[in-house]
Amino acid sequence: MRRVAKLSAACLATAALALSATACGKTSSDDASSSSSGGAKGGIKIGLAYDVGGRGDRSFNDSAARGADKAEKQFGGSIKELTAKTSDTPADRVQRLTDLAQAGYSPIIAVGYTYAPAVQQVAKQFPKTSFGLIDSVVDGKNVNSITFTEEQGSYLAGVAAALKTKKDHVGFIGGVDSPLIKKFQAGYVQGVHDTNAKIKVDVQYLSHGTDTSGFSSPDKGQQAAQGMLDNGADVVYSAAGSSGTGAIEAVNGVKGAWAIGVDSDQYNIPGLAKYKSSILTSVVKNVDVGVFDFIQSVKNGKPLAGNNVYSLAKGGVSLATSGGYLKDIQPKLDAAKQKIVDGKIKVKTTP
Repeated sequence: MRRVAKLSAACLATAALALSATACGKTSSDDASSSSSGGAKGGIKIGLAYDVGGRGDRSFNDSAARGADKAEKQFGGSIKELTAKTSDTPADRVQRLTDLAQAGYSPIIAVGYTYAPAVQQVAKQFPKTSFGLIDSVVDGKNVNSITFTEEQGSYLAGVAAALKTKKDHVGFIGGVDSPLIKKFQAGYVQGVHDTNAKIKVDVQYLSHGTDTSGFSSPDKGQQAAQGMLDNGADVVYSAAGSSGTGAIEAVNGVKGAWAIGVDSDQYNIPGLAKYKSSILTSVVKNVDVGVFDFIQSVKNGKPLAGNNVYSLAKGGVSLATSGGYLKDIQPKLDAAKQKIVDGKIKVKTTP
């Protein structure tokens, strides 16, 4: 299962300087943006603090947005959205959450583990406000940490890649070499090698350290994927936010090659429709479910708190079947899934 470091006050300063990215990234500018949509008066006021890319990234942030949209439609009220910049400092993230709390939004959902230090600080200052944090864990009576077993979904992607490659050569592209993205890599490589130990797996990260551009540069994703394809790979899995769209584009240009998407079912993303014939599957991370569950709990007066883990067994992660490209190998994928659920396969969280 996943390993998530719990932040303490003593390590707050250090954590604040840690990597600044989520499993997904962006598609357009780095500029901070905000929007709100009106709803029924007296309804719930939802605050969303996105990581880079925000709504429209076709991946991680969009999944969070779907959960909030569903809640707004069902419960009424309004949504306030603020979006991070790649140049954000820890203080910028603190200010973003503070602004939402001071404006009376509750729950406030911080989309991405880079918000962990900010959530820890701001949640203490606003004890009557409910905070949700995606992809990291912070202790607090008013904090719901929403985490996922990304490595389990990625394992299944590795099995699929191993069964579909015709060259015994596949690739993995990570946005930033953070512990979170390395979970995707670890599961994928394990799934490939458990299926066929002879398959070569190329691994490349697009940015390092505090540079989050690897989650928001389709050109970098395209170049990395093209390099892998030129080197002989014929299946490329990207856990790199909107950079992954560039990888999908590159794969689409090579006959017989497959791309594996991430977070959202990218086969069904309108902006990627012209690449459908090359999107084998996507490792879906149901952030929308976690977000909706949290908002509903606040609406019902019983806010979720603690660490709520969305696993493969609970449907928190899954392998998309859109396009029907997995039909011939579905029995083997189902068998692998069952072994994970039963505990017969322990999926690694580090490479």
